Order: sequence, then C-alpha cells, then structure tokens
Amino acid sequence: MSIPSISSAQERSSPLTFSDTTSSYSISGNSGFFGSIQGWLGGADAAPALLPPDEAFKVSLTASSPDSLIATLIAADGYYLYRDKLAFSVQSADAVIDHVELPPSELIDDPLFGRVPVYFGAIQVPITLGIPPGSNPDMLTLDIAYQGCNDPVGVCYPPEQKSLSVSLDVPTQAHLEAGRNNSTPKSTSAGTSESSLVRELFGQGNTWALIAAFFGFGLILAFTPCMLPMIPILSGLIAGHSPALSRRHAFGLSLVYVLAMALTYALAGVAAGLAGTMLTAYLQNPWVLGSFAGVFVLLAFSMFGFYQLQMPSFIQGKLFGVANRTKGGKTISVGLMGALSAIIVGPCVAAPLAGALLYIGQTGDVALGGVALFSMAIGMGIPLLVFGTTAGALLPKAGPWMLSVQRFFGVTLLAVAIYMISPIIPSVIHMGLWAALLIVCAMYLKALDPLPDNASGFRRFGKGFGVIALVYGLALLIGVLSGGRDVLQPLDGFGGKYASEPTSSNELQFEKVASLAELDSLIQGAEGRYVMLDFWADWCVSCHEMERFTFADERVKTRLKDVVLLKADVTANNSEDQALLRRFGLFGPPGIIFFDQEGLEIDFQVIGFQSAKKFIRSLDSAIPL
Repeated sequence: MSIPSISSAQERSSPLTFSDTTSSYSISGNSGFFGSIQGWLGGADAAPALLPPDEAFKVSLTASSPDSLIATLIAADGYYLYRDKLAFSVQSADAVIDHVELPPSELIDDPLFGRVPVYFGAIQVPITLGIPPGSNPDMLTLDIAYQGCNDPVGVCYPPEQKSLSVSLDVPTQAHLEAGRNNSTPKSTSAGTSESSLVRELFGQGNTWALIAAFFGFGLILAFTPCMLPMIPILSGLIAGHSPALSRRHAFGLSLVYVLAMALTYALAGVAAGLAGTMLTAYLQNPWVLGSFAGVFVLLAFSMFGFYQLQMPSFIQGKLFGVANRTKGGKTISVGLMGALSAIIVGPCVAAPLAGALLYIGQTGDVALGGVALFSMAIGMGIPLLVFGTTAGALLPKAGPWMLSVQRFFGVTLLAVAIYMISPIIPSVIHMGLWAALLIVCAMYLKALDPLPDNASGFRRFGKGFGVIALVYGLALLIGVLSGGRDVLQPLDGFGGKYASEPTSSNELQFEKVASLAELDSLIQGAEGRYVMLDFWADWCVSCHEMERFTFADERVKTRLKDVVLLKADVTANNSEDQALLRRFGLFGPPGIIFFDQEGLEIDFQVIGFQSAKKFIRSLDSAIPL
C-alpha cells in the first residue's frame, strides 16, 4: 500500500482514502513564524522521504484511574495532525466517554481553507469515562481516529484508526489525589525549586527586578565549567600576535566579544522558546564540533609558529585568518567569534535559561524573555570582560616573552579543541589526546633538560610545571594501555581493576526510557515507589558532572536506594526525545523530574547541575523521608 501522488485539492470534509484515484488532497503547510523557526533548527529537510503512517504518527494509551485515560499522539518531525480529525470512541457497553480535553492547537495558514488548527510534535489528550452503576470493567478498548500531513512535501495521509486496549485496574481518582496532596512539596523556601522561582519572577510583572535578577543569574553561571572554554578563546583573540595592545584596545575587543555573545545568546534563546527546542542540540554533532575544533587546532599551530594564517577564500578561513594576523584581532572577527561561541561552546541548560525559554514558549512575549536572556548573558560576560581587559594590559609588549605567551595560548586552544570533541569521541581517544598534549607541553617546557645553577625563578617554575605535565601525561598514557577510561583517574584500570572489583553494583542503576509510552509503562510498574527521571545527553557537560560528582556521592546513593531511577537519553534529539522534553516543559538536559508513589508528577524539577549537598536538599523537598 502506498501514498497516492498529490496534485490537486479536495474538500476537507471529504476524507482522502487510498482508493480515491480521481482526486487528491494538498495543503500548503505554511505554519507561519513557528514553522520557519522549526525549519531553521533542522526540524525538516528540504525533500524528506515520506514515512509509513505508523512511523509518522505514533499513538499510545494509558489509564490514570478507572475512569480516566490519557491518549498520547506523536507526530514525527515535519508532520502534523489535524485537530478536527481527532475522534475517540469506546468498544464497550460498560463505559462511555463523558469528556475529551483537547490541548491547545496551533493555526497554520491554508490558501484554500484559511486558518486550520493542527498539532506538531507530541500531545496528550485526557479522556474522562462514564462508568454505569454496577459496571466494573477491568479492560477497555478505545478507538482513536486521526489524520495528518507531511509539512515540507505537502502530502496528507488518509484517515487512520487505531484500536488500543488498556487495563483499568489502577488506583481510584480519590486515592490519586490524596497521594498527590501528601507527596507534593509545599511552597516553602527550602522546598521551592529554582525553576519555580524563575516562573515567579516572570509572573510578578516587575521588569527591572527581572532584569536585575537575570543579571545576577548570569554572574553565577559565569563560573560554571560550561563557560570556561570561552576564556582561552577570548585570550587568544586578544593576544592575536600583537606586540602592542593597550588596555583600552583590549577592553574594546572584550566588549565586542561579550556583546556579540549576549546578543546571539538572546536571539537563539528566543528562537528556541518559540520553536520548543534548543539550537544547541542540533549543533552537537560530529561535523559541527569537529569543524569548530579543527579551526582551533589551526589557530593553535599558527601560534606555535608553524605557519602564518592568511585570508583564504572561504568564510571560516577569512574569519579566523583575520582574527590572528599580526595586527591583532579585528572587531568584526572578534564579534563573529563571540557569536559562534555563544551557540557552540556556550553555557549549559540551567534553571534561569529553562524558565525564560518556557515563558517565551507559553506566552510568546519575545521582548521580555529576550531582554531577560540578554541581561543574563551580559552577567555571564562580565568576568570575561574583566579578564580580557586585564590580560590584554598584562601581555608582554615585545621580545622573547611574547613567543612564550603565544605558545601558552596555543596550548589552551588545543585544550579547548579536545574539550569540544570529547562528547563525540571514544574515551580511549579522549585520554590519548590529553596524554599527547601534556607530554608535548612538557617537552616545550624542557622537563627533561637539566637546569643551570643560575636559572631564574620563572624557568624553575616552568620546569616544575613541565615535570608535572609529563608525569600526568604518562599516567594517562599508561591508563589507556591498562584499560583506564577516566581522565581524572587514569590508573583506575591498571591491574584489571575494572574486571576484578565489583564496583558497578554500588553505582546507581538507571533504566533507559526512549518514548512517552515506555515512560508511562515504567511509571505504572513502579509498584508504589517514587520515580526519578533524569534527562541526559552525551554532549551535555553538566550531565557528565552530575554523574561524576553528584550521583557518585555515597549520600546521594543512600538517599535514592528505594527510588526507581529512569534515564531519558536525548542525545539523538529525534521526535521521541523532543516529545519527552515537551511533556515536562524542558528544552534540553540536564533536567530531573520526580513522580510520587501513585505515578503523578511532583511539582518540583531540578534544572542544571547541582552538587551532592544541594541535590540532597532537592531530594528532601521532592521526596519526603
């Protein structure tokens, strides 16, 4: 069975069927600004292949109580469902449908039929059943009728109908409400999540207080590991092989970098809020990260004196060639580097960012949300501004010292390149690259050369640092050969530790979740236990920090020993990943959601990295002892 070709339009009230060969159906699929943003973020290809109906539109059904159902429908990327084509019916005399609560839809412009309500992505439809007295059905079969289209191609599928059976053997609604009231944390200062505080800030209506608060959030986020790569990037641009860089010039270049970063960050945030997904997720792939890391490698080698970057014909070469010519970084290239840094090596998802994106997505208030994000980005850039100005003033003006400074920045740029590609390369290669970098640095610092008796203090310090780099580099190299996989603990695998010691049994065991239907099934099977859902991705720096420093803490392990642990890996950022994120109002990892003993979501979320001590406080608020 195949989808017929589409060449003309027919009335929407006359359903399209595969047997209809004399007429066909088309729709423009112009979904306005939302559709444009979603297309810009990579949501659809120019000429995508049409999916089979069961893959284009996925349907699942769960029961939240004996008289309440939740139907979940997921349209794949580039597809949508018609609101007016959704219909539900029960195949049983023991139950009837009392009420269907359709979620808010989006309007698209159809040149023939005007504005049509449709659904993109995933939706959940609560259905209330009417159970006649004396009836107590254990199972129920629901018929779900729907119809949807492919937006880029303009092809509409014929009406579909699925019959899904579900068990009604779940706790009563009264029991569910009682469980929710008992388990939901109260709105106290200790039990209010950071994301809730951000929502309250937007709800107060005080613009200046909001701007000041987000500026403060930015200052705090400036000292997170996600921002650290920007320091060597800015330092390298300011150095720019310049023998004479005044404090004023350094301040100007730093200001251009920070303003470009802030403006790009705000615009990307507004686009993400409107589209419901973050641009960063589409850029965390081997091609983008590898290309950007390669540029840093080229810049680093030029600082080692292997060659002089000139202005090639292609854009990236022009950008970075100009930035590193002998006269120092130019304003335009520095600004472009700031813009690229904001979207590729920028900060991770945190509670203020998630709150602002959710506010933009729900209200469409681009102005207030964008100003808040810009203010936060400026706050994140203040330390960069101070560092860039100070570093520019302290740089040696000329002479042999300048060669040492250039090599130092070359090393930092190589370190940034390794850091950027670490999520997409095997741990063995990751450790090997760090080992090579440290050993080569040790050779530049003459770690193996004897010091003369009259050596200066700076030279002695350099040799000492070189020896440390050499020892750690060799430890990494030995660790790779012995089976180690941890850069911070390279010798863990030495002597077969991973094979001989049963350390894994003491680690938190997460069960992976790949779809909404799978999540609902696992929550129902939790058997009266609390559930924690962790959103994770390979390219998420904060996610790895949570694994290493928070989930590995013995206090956290003890606190979570009776909790069902689920993990949603959204690395691929496909339609099912996005549906999981949208269900909980998230725009990206890390994010942690809690469910009570009756399977209901607790009104408390953890967004961004939290230390073990802080996370235990969050657990105490979300999951009472």
